[in-house]
Amino acid sequence: MSVNYPNGKKYFQSQANPKLTVRNHKDGSYSNRGMTLEEDLNETNQYYREQKIAVIHKKPTPIQIVQVDYPKRSAAVIKEAYFKLASTTDYNGVYKGKYIDFEAKETQNPTSFPLKNFHQHQITHMEEVLNHGGICFVIIRFTKFDEVYLLGARHLLAYWDRMINGGRKSITKEEIEEHGHYIPLGYQPRIDYIKVLEDTV
Repeated sequence: MSVNYPNGKKYFQSQANPKLTVRNHKDGSYSNRGMTLEEDLNETNQYYREQKIAVIHKKPTPIQIVQVDYPKRSAAVIKEAYFKLASTTDYNGVYKGKYIDFEAKETQNPTSFPLKNFHQHQITHMEEVLNHGGICFVIIRFTKFDEVYLLGARHLLAYWDRMINGGRKSITKEEIEEHGHYIPLGYQPRIDYIKVLEDTV
């Protein structure tokens, strides 16, 4: 199936390597899961819902179907579709009466996180959430080390403004380590970001 963005560019979904083996440098443990950040977060959010800790869901992306084939009377095959709207952030929900909204990103860069992974409409959305008292952040995974960090949106907005004003076009790993929160990988939940938020809600 061909899926396109509103500007006509093709959408390509990245594929996780099911045989990927990575070492967690923080605790020396090994993982053979080959899970993407999205899959890990979806498992985590399911655990939160089952344990009645929080209700967080991945936002669906509206798609406009433009071409459908009917090879059989009982089956339809979508041949071409477009994302109808530019997406805001990946996840939202509620925890202890507070609205939560966050984006999840992965990078293969071992020393920094490129800000080109974000778009202006996402930055604007995060700023609006903060202005209305919501909890907003980004979860970043450095795939080389399989390390995951939670960085508050206020810090992200500051780094974005730095770039807009002619500064560097990325956030260094050291800056993320200093202003963010390292989330050790677990089993249930896999990425326990709620534990990071407990002291702030």
